[in-house]
Amino acid sequence: MREAELPIELDRNSPNPLAAQVASQLRTAILNGLLQPEHTLPATRRLATELGISRGVVVRAFEQLSGEGFLVSNGAGGTKVAVRPDINSRPLEDRKPRSASLQADVIDLTPGRPSGSPFQDRQWRSAWKLAVAEQGKIQLPPALGVTALRVAVADHLAVSRGLAVDADDIIITGGTSDALQLIVAMLRNHTAQPRILVEDPGYPTARRVMTAAGARIQTVPVDENGLKSSQLAALKDVPDAVLVTPSHQYPLGGRMAVQERLGLLKWAEQHGVLVLEDDYDSEFRHSRMPLPAVASLPGGADVVLLGTFSKNLSPWLRCGYLVVRGDAGQQLKATREALDTPVAGILQSALAHYMQDGGLSRHVTRARREYAHRRSLLMDRLGSRPGLELSALDGGLHAVVRFTHPEAAEVAAKALALGVRVVPLSGYYADRPPENGLVLGYGAVTDLQLSKALSILAGMIGGVGEGPVARQL
Repeated sequence: MREAELPIELDRNSPNPLAAQVASQLRTAILNGLLQPEHTLPATRRLATELGISRGVVVRAFEQLSGEGFLVSNGAGGTKVAVRPDINSRPLEDRKPRSASLQADVIDLTPGRPSGSPFQDRQWRSAWKLAVAEQGKIQLPPALGVTALRVAVADHLAVSRGLAVDADDIIITGGTSDALQLIVAMLRNHTAQPRILVEDPGYPTARRVMTAAGARIQTVPVDENGLKSSQLAALKDVPDAVLVTPSHQYPLGGRMAVQERLGLLKWAEQHGVLVLEDDYDSEFRHSRMPLPAVASLPGGADVVLLGTFSKNLSPWLRCGYLVVRGDAGQQLKATREALDTPVAGILQSALAHYMQDGGLSRHVTRARREYAHRRSLLMDRLGSRPGLELSALDGGLHAVVRFTHPEAAEVAAKALALGVRVVPLSGYYADRPPENGLVLGYGAVTDLQLSKALSILAGMIGGVGEGPVARQL
């Protein structure tokens, strides 16, 4: 049973007695459904103290409502709202959002959703126990992040990305969206509306967040291999920053060649452009070794690497990091110091324990096996069907399925009616004509769910065209 919070306002200048005012407001709250049968009212002495009145006034109000059948006294169990057939009081489960029950049976293939298994990991629970047990944590967490987590991130990047960084190069963020807002805030110290060049197609949330933060977005058309240095040289207006996904172009799935990465750095150095490298899921490679991060390549350009725990652990954590160096790094640190950290210290501490004890490394290894199996399942079910082009399979947690007919939006609507949620590829395009296709996330579903969803989709989009098309990108 829950104790109710009672919003009672007393008018001491009213001719109505205080006991009548208390009774009237409690009666109205019950009739309006604000107070329900599972609610226990505060003790009369405590409620009187909170309202600044005598206990006798509260007792008279309770007795009045008990006599009317609105309240029932259970002795030591307290005073509760009575169950009455004439009052519309819905059961607790009926007051849950309807969407929760409607969505329970939907197989969700929305991309960007990883396996939720780390939350059932014994090491994950142990890490939280250690974080809770730490003594003396009464001050605000450091603006740049808890030292232990910054060290753990630096160690993790050395192993997973071959990136040699110091803990001092790390800023802990509240995920990618927070990181982008921080970067735009830093750029706005120099220009009121910084221009940021992004890939098209690309990450819609990044465009939305940076626009809301005050940036002006420029787009450049790309294929699955991302941005070309020749496109940069042809730009009429040089941006203040450029956001790229070189390790796994989002959402098309290819990777930027090393010579293009070097060309990007050379161009950025010549024009004083900040390079933003979104390294969102590079830990999950399925067929080829990862190329070196742009941030690890030689050059004089300022590069900021954006990392996140959303793909290797869960977006529910809302935690990530930036790798910063040089002048831009110092400015970003100063901006974060001014804004303070959005990430709870206890979460940072738990993540640090989890990473230091090897929990993240072991989880990533297990997840790679899971995702590789689901990737194979997806290739087996769709890769040889006529009229389909399957790509973005080199790494990550999603695949792209292109087809000519029918329209992807029509397929998505019909699939949802059959219990499968998919995302049309068109949603990732900004200014250029979109391709027809779907982006299928396979990280969060079980093998059985994925198999069922693929059977439904194959019946809707298979069998059209002249022959099988499958690319392992």
